[in-house]
Amino acid sequence: MCCSGFLKMMMFIFNGCIFAAGVAILAVGVWVKVDSGSLFGLLDNIENAPDALSQLANVSYLLIGVGAVLLVMGFLGCCGAIKESRCMLLTFFIIVLIIFLAEVAAAVIVLVFENVADELMKSLEDEVVQSIRNDYGSKDSVTELWNGTMQEFRCCGYTGYTDFKNSSFESKFGIYPTACCNATTSSGTIDTCIEEDAESSMIDGCFDRLLQLIKDNALIIGIAALCIAGIEIAAMVVSMILYKKIGDK
Repeated sequence: MCCSGFLKMMMFIFNGCIFAAGVAILAVGVWVKVDSGSLFGLLDNIENAPDALSQLANVSYLLIGVGAVLLVMGFLGCCGAIKESRCMLLTFFIIVLIIFLAEVAAAVIVLVFENVADELMKSLEDEVVQSIRNDYGSKDSVTELWNGTMQEFRCCGYTGYTDFKNSSFESKFGIYPTACCNATTSSGTIDTCIEEDAESSMIDGCFDRLLQLIKDNALIIGIAALCIAGIEIAAMVVSMILYKKIGDK
């Protein structure tokens, strides 16, 4: 009886962590979906983009789906432990096992993609720069996406301020986006970003900033993934022990 109570308590703890992880992932997915300035939104406006990269635009749906599944998992695990339902515990075990195997497959894909991501993104350079020069300042959707992205990542263009040279925006207004200049401009105001100020500001391109962001957070993401995997394995073990004990009654 004491052992059974301890196992139930462990199930509550594990499923509480899984439920919290589901809420966090679901929230991130919703944020990426509704954020009009998200970098992923720019992929929809790039012509001739590789199919593999264009699928990144759907990352919000993946996050929402994973978050929702984790919420269901947490619910099934807690209910199965409280009601001592073998059906719920078995369903919980199967779902966790499927998710765990999917995470392993995703980890392998990420490791493979890491080696080709740089080349894949660089292959888009001509298309992205051409899109900036043709559409920035003339299409509201593209302009808002780039302004939001440059403000969020504190970057300028895809590779730098030169992406806006001879663009429709630069030809029309004779200036560059304010994100391409820092506060110490020779013109005395950041609202007027001329070519000399943009060159001296040396603001990084959004491509370099994105790669740096991924590298800076790779360790945190890896540790979080290992923790979640450990919780899932422990939850599967405890659920099967409870499943067997309930069946022996």
